[in-house]
Amino acid sequence: MDWSEIIVFIIYLAFMLGIGVFFFVKNKAGGEKSYFLGGRQMGPWVTALSAGASDMSAWVLMGLPTAIYASGLGQIWIPVGLIIGYALSWIIEAPRLRRFSIICNDSITIPQYLKNRFLEKSNALQIICAVVFLVAYTIYSASSLVACGKLFNTALGIDTTIAMIIAAVIIVGYTFLGGFSAVCWTDFFQGMLILGGLMLAPIVASTMVDMSQLGTMTASKPDFWNAFTDWREVVSGLAWGLGYFGMPHIIIRFMSMRSQKDMKKSAVIGISWTFLVLLCAVAVGLLGLLFLGEDEDTKANSLVFIKMVRNIFPSVISGILLSAVLAASMSTADSQLLSASSSFASDLYKPVFRKNKASDKEMQWAGRVVVLAIAVIALIIALNPNSGSIMDLVSNAWGLFGAALGPSIILSLFWKRFSFAGAIAGISVGAVVDICWLVFLSSTGIYEILPGFAAGLLAAVVVTLIFKKPSKDVEDLFDKAVKYND
Repeated sequence: MDWSEIIVFIIYLAFMLGIGVFFFVKNKAGGEKSYFLGGRQMGPWVTALSAGASDMSAWVLMGLPTAIYASGLGQIWIPVGLIIGYALSWIIEAPRLRRFSIICNDSITIPQYLKNRFLEKSNALQIICAVVFLVAYTIYSASSLVACGKLFNTALGIDTTIAMIIAAVIIVGYTFLGGFSAVCWTDFFQGMLILGGLMLAPIVASTMVDMSQLGTMTASKPDFWNAFTDWREVVSGLAWGLGYFGMPHIIIRFMSMRSQKDMKKSAVIGISWTFLVLLCAVAVGLLGLLFLGEDEDTKANSLVFIKMVRNIFPSVISGILLSAVLAASMSTADSQLLSASSSFASDLYKPVFRKNKASDKEMQWAGRVVVLAIAVIALIIALNPNSGSIMDLVSNAWGLFGAALGPSIILSLFWKRFSFAGAIAGISVGAVVDICWLVFLSSTGIYEILPGFAAGLLAAVVVTLIFKKPSKDVEDLFDKAVKYND
């Protein structure tokens, strides 16, 4: 246990909580939109880095480098798929989603937007989405707590259970207090820390190893440099990119931007950040083989980045860089908790339980209670040794969101004929096929998001064409949203 690293971690965590307290005081008089969407006042830098940081969980510092370290370039298709999908979501989806969410009665959540897009009074779509949110985000948040536990246990010798509890308390603390603004600003600083840590570690490591030994080191693993070892890895890796079109805690950032003219700048920043982070994560994995040699403990516990940093840098610097792992875990978990709570408060509590009679203050507290409840359940899952690895938990939640929500969101933004019934069918079928493929057909080696997304898209299109087309008012709303500019 290194006290220098502990002190750095404590200062870092105190800073995160301080941001939550600041926005709690600042937005005390704010309403539902202020707490859940930051009042649509996020600038391009904060929006871009917050979207990236909320996306790249500890998987990018622990899971991906270790996958490359253990298996070679056959694992590179996941980051390739991610950067393609992320770029397309910024270029194609982001501009329209912000415009449509404003025109559709100033929607503050994805389910609320989908309901308003079709001028529907029924809450069916919001209820289905809220259930998907609560299930997927609980699993997703558990992965972040598992990563925090491994970090503190490996780096500082702190008991894993205690570490997970500490992480949960901190994350819930600033999310509970400051809402969307606190989450975005903590993500902004955490995004810079993640990029700094991932860039510095491989650059310094490359100066300390004999690169000529790389061929010798990989001679016993002839497929290490072969990126085409299995077509299923290629297809499944690229399919990860589909998740971005339906990932609520990421695309909600598109809705929070203060103006359309900031969108292009934010897109450049966000895409560049993600590309550099993924590139550096791959570099850490490749250089890790030279720097650390083959080690089963490193593979089993996803420790390539952590061990590399601790072996290279003095304790104070390593403490700062290892805070990047903490940042990746926290920046994803806080966004997930807030998205789940906003969905529950706005899509279930207010319209279903309170029949639209809940005040803004009541809505905020309903959301805060859900933040606490999901964090507790996620902690229970994380503490279960049979819950799966960080990668398993992330991929399951990612696949469910992408398959369920992605097709309907894209169709709602680009197809005037798309109907409310089609959206319900697309979300329901996508979710069911994704889960069934995971449970019964995962042995095929095909990532469940691909068949789930395809089935959801097909169901949405077929049901829309079978049922009568939307009313003229719905079509006029679509035209108005397309032309909107501020």
